[in-house]
Amino acid sequence: MLEFVFDQTATFAFHTLAFLFVLTIIVFVHEFGHFIVARWNGVKVQSFAVGFGKEIYGMTDRYGTRWKLGWLPLGGYVKFEGDANAASLPKASSLEDKKRSPGNFYSKSVGQRAAVVVAGPLANFILAVCIFALCFAIVGIPSTEPRVETVQPGSPAEHAGIKSGDLIRRIDGTAIGSFDDIQRIVMPRAGETLVVEVERNGQPQHFTIVPESREVSDGFGGKIKIGLMGVSRARSATQNYERKNPVQALGLGVEETWRIISGSMYFIKRVITGAESASQLGGPLAIAQISGKAAQLGFYELMRIAAMLSVSIGLINLFPVPMLDGGHLMYYAIEVVRGRPLGANAQEWGFRVGFALVLALMFFATWNDLTRVFATLFERG
Repeated sequence: MLEFVFDQTATFAFHTLAFLFVLTIIVFVHEFGHFIVARWNGVKVQSFAVGFGKEIYGMTDRYGTRWKLGWLPLGGYVKFEGDANAASLPKASSLEDKKRSPGNFYSKSVGQRAAVVVAGPLANFILAVCIFALCFAIVGIPSTEPRVETVQPGSPAEHAGIKSGDLIRRIDGTAIGSFDDIQRIVMPRAGETLVVEVERNGQPQHFTIVPESREVSDGFGGKIKIGLMGVSRARSATQNYERKNPVQALGLGVEETWRIISGSMYFIKRVITGAESASQLGGPLAIAQISGKAAQLGFYELMRIAAMLSVSIGLINLFPVPMLDGGHLMYYAIEVVRGRPLGANAQEWGFRVGFALVLALMFFATWNDLTRVFATLFERG
């Protein structure tokens, strides 16, 4: 037991370093998106921080911006002139003073402020597109022929009429180029009716399949529910990597980024409607484990995880929750409708509620992480 704990500690340290490496890149890009668009719009940036808490290193540029590194590397912020704090809560004077300085963030139009806010999540999406594009251009797209080797007895595929040797061409109209495409489409769609087109003896055939829901290990001590058709590929199947030219790679990078966004929104919808369990949500420990395992597989896999995490952070920040970027956009929408911004007190209370919601979500996700960790410890004795 003690040896296992030591091994887990060393592994966790490696995972943590990989996680911090990935997170620092993502946070910097996100905040730089806010920063550069603010500069373009003439906003004075007082500080640009990666990490929270006491400054351990910093420098001031010729524009008066303090660039600094905090001791707690779990986020970052950009503070503009007119902000009361790092969460960009406006000072009461910034909202009430009609003679604000030209560099004051709140002296800018609603459109300019919205552009500054959107620039952070947009930078995350652009980062993901670029990482995916580089991966597709340098390493290539992994693919395995989507040919069925075995059909599990009693599975939805067997009941539908799928047979060994069938080449799956389309699922619900989506072209299938690799066996991985089958898993990507089917796994989140348990209980839904899918139309599967296969090629059998050179002839197209269509089948209706309803993937069954099955609980499997997530590889990190927890359980997740996924949809399965009951087909598998040949173990001897060769995985090929097809490199793409820069234009193709960029287009595929956009497609992959959009796939993650749409897939995330679909999962959130299923959690809200009760079709998925919220216990599948992961927090910083789960992200650290995933990053560490990806790092063990190589720099390529680590960068793919970084791209996925960048998309997730950009998407979460667009949620209409005060304190997040989406909350600021919500305030600006209200300002457009009212013809004037909400008062300082109203915004402050909104930020308090938003802060509580974010803390509750972080606590819940971390609790899920700890539950998985303790489950793993008890399983291994």
